[in-house]
Amino acid sequence: MVSAAPTAAIILAIAPLTAAFVPSNTRSSTTSLALSYLDNLSGQQSPVSQFPPAYTPYQQTPAASPSTESTGFCHAPIDYFSFENLSSKGPRDTFDWGTPQDWSRKLADDGVFRGGTWYCTEGGWESPNGKAVTEVFYMLEGHGMLGDADGAKHFFGPGDMVIIPKDNHNFLGGRWDVNGPIHKIWAVNAHDNIEESGPIIRAQVDHYKDFAPHCLTDTSANDPLYGNTGSVASASNTFYNVGPTQVGVWTCEPGSFEVTYGERQWFHVTEGTMFITDSSDGSSKRCVPGDTVMLPAGWSGYVDVVEPVKKMFTVAK
Repeated sequence: MVSAAPTAAIILAIAPLTAAFVPSNTRSSTTSLALSYLDNLSGQQSPVSQFPPAYTPYQQTPAASPSTESTGFCHAPIDYFSFENLSSKGPRDTFDWGTPQDWSRKLADDGVFRGGTWYCTEGGWESPNGKAVTEVFYMLEGHGMLGDADGAKHFFGPGDMVIIPKDNHNFLGGRWDVNGPIHKIWAVNAHDNIEESGPIIRAQVDHYKDFAPHCLTDTSANDPLYGNTGSVASASNTFYNVGPTQVGVWTCEPGSFEVTYGERQWFHVTEGTMFITDSSDGSSKRCVPGDTVMLPAGWSGYVDVVEPVKKMFTVAK
């Protein structure tokens, strides 16, 4: 349910990481394959020791930390994902061209829904194992290709959203090609069941051009994220809605509304300015292009849009 709320409710605050989104070694809803995949995305190794040719080695500085409020909503500016703040996982074990090396950093984790970033240099490799989770990522830079089991190819580049559904068997024979160093921000939903059907479960790429205003539908009265934004105009396009995972683009005009008991949500702001305010203590974060936010299940608070905003979102139910 939503109702109007004054923008004056905004109180800027920064607080330490709290318990709603924390690393967890006990995730009964995921398989060991899912845990292995999540750890591989997050990276558990030492700070950067090798640098891709496109980068000049940085002087190591203390890594920025995401800010979270008392309920655990997590906010990170784009600097949090800067290359110098990532951890190196070294060269990939298997590849058939190039010299692919991985860097990564985790943002948040509640045991089912997890977010972070991944960087990889050029190279290609077969992907013989099934996908133990549903992964969604937004491309910051670089170009790549995901190949399905039957050889179908899905190319992607900066500004695109990519979805790799959970699939414990039909992705056999798939492939990754990193054609230009990739930097992506990702969200993973470690849900229990395979929700897709068909002989082959395919990757999906939604391109930046498809997020233009004329591709969106007015959803103010039935908003996919907040139910009803009242008198505040919003528009969206949910281009993936399978089982417990929704992915899409959302825009909103200036205005304020209340959110009560929201779903788990990851979003990345690409345009405009908005504030997210926690109703329990009034703590708030200003969100601008490049910022990434994760809201925990059951979150309640206020959304205050100051300038027309656009964000890419993933919801994990």
